[in-house]
Amino acid sequence: MPEIADAEAERHKAKMAKRKAAQDAEVAAKTVEKGLLLVHTGPGKGKSTAAFGLALRMLGHDRRVGGVQFVKGAWDTGERRALAAFGDRVAWHSMGEGFTWETQDLRRDVAAAERAWQQAEALMADPTIALLVLDELNIALRYDYLAVDRVVAALAARRADLHVVVTGRNAKPALLEAADLVTEFALGRHPFAAGVKAQPGIEF
Repeated sequence: MPEIADAEAERHKAKMAKRKAAQDAEVAAKTVEKGLLLVHTGPGKGKSTAAFGLALRMLGHDRRVGGVQFVKGAWDTGERRALAAFGDRVAWHSMGEGFTWETQDLRRDVAAAERAWQQAEALMADPTIALLVLDELNIALRYDYLAVDRVVAALAARRADLHVVVTGRNAKPALLEAADLVTEFALGRHPFAAGVKAQPGIEF
């Protein structure tokens, strides 16, 4: 470990004290508490994974979590197995039928998205749900399986204390405009491009 001179240690202490005072003042100025609309989008990996992390955090605060998966319903995913371990503290519904290039049936895809959205609206109306994960909703909106104006209006009309996180690439501008927090997941490198297949515990 490098040796630190007393003068350097004192300068650091004074600098950090000033930074702490500024940080404490900024935090104290934030007084609004409300349910947030969070959007995870972009071409990078991790959008759904981050949403599941929020679900775990909320469960850690003894709050109830709801979720609707708009695409991955046909998959046996690790998140579905893990969340099932929380029993009725999680209301999870995997209702998709796979990606549209797998079903190749527009009517079926639209019907599945409609059923999933109706479930989402039911969960939004449940006062015991603190956080609602709408996984891959952006995919359903991208392909116009659901009308974006209808979805945004329902999200805006939700009860004031409900947090909602929406995931998926290519989020619609209207949804981004309505969101309180938007995180763009960038793609730096992905193993799929190097021939590595999707693996349990990493991709699903």
